[in-house]
Parts: sequence; structure tokens; C-alpha cells
Amino acid sequence: MQAALDEARAAGLRGEVPVGAVITYKNTIIAQAGNRTRELNDPTAHAEILAIRMACEALDNERLWECDLYVTLEPCTMCAGAISFARIRRLYYAASDPKGGGVEHGARFYSLPTCHHAPDIYSGIGETQARDLLLGFFKDKRK
Repeated sequence: MQAALDEARAAGLRGEVPVGAVITYKNTIIAQAGNRTRELNDPTAHAEILAIRMACEALDNERLWECDLYVTLEPCTMCAGAISFARIRRLYYAASDPKGGGVEHGARFYSLPTCHHAPDIYSGIGETQARDLLLGFFKDKRK
């Protein structure tokens, strides 16, 4: 999770919402990214989506069966869908997102009957650090 937090900090310094994601394969980081929606003018350039793209390229496979995703904020519904379609094995996330989350809040994507694959989910890892990054970022934006 520390590498994901580092990516989140870097995203915040770029003026992006500070969210970072890391994908591991056999306990080795194969992809890491932070949000780049503003930089790329791409609403799909969430940290999770970018990391999934990198991991698929690294493994030359659209399926990430043996991969784990670490992300600093509960994935939105779009990212939850991408995680499902990529068949990621485990999802670890730091801070919950009652407003925009799609895993334990909002749509609760993995509990829908149309969901084809649900990863094992572990939340709250590094939650305080991730929450503080986000709160600080938005506090500065409001000044």
C-alpha cells in the first residue's frame, strides 16, 4: 500500500485527485499509477484503470488472475467493473468513499447479479494516510 500512497502523493502534486494504485503479480509490483484525468483530459484515466492497462501489457494478457490491486480509495463503479473484467484476484483499498465508491457504497458492483467476477476485498489498509491526503487536497482547493 505504501507504493500506492506514493503514487497518490505524486498525483496530488500534479493537481490530480490524490489516488494511487499498484498491481502485484507473485508479490512483485508490475504496474503502478496515479490519477491522470486532468492531465490526459480523460475521465477514464483513474489510477486503477491506468494500472490495469499497464499490468495487462506487462503480462501480455487481458486477464490478471494471479494479480492483486492496492488502491488508496474505494474504487468507483467504473473501476470496480474494470477490476471484475480483468479478473483481479484480490482488491485492497485504503479509504472508503461513501460518496463515489462502488464497492461497499453506491452500486456495490460486486454484489450485483450481473457481476461475472468479484475479487476478494480487504479495506482499511493505510486508511488514515489516504484519508488525510484526500482531505488535505480538497481543503487546499477550497482556499
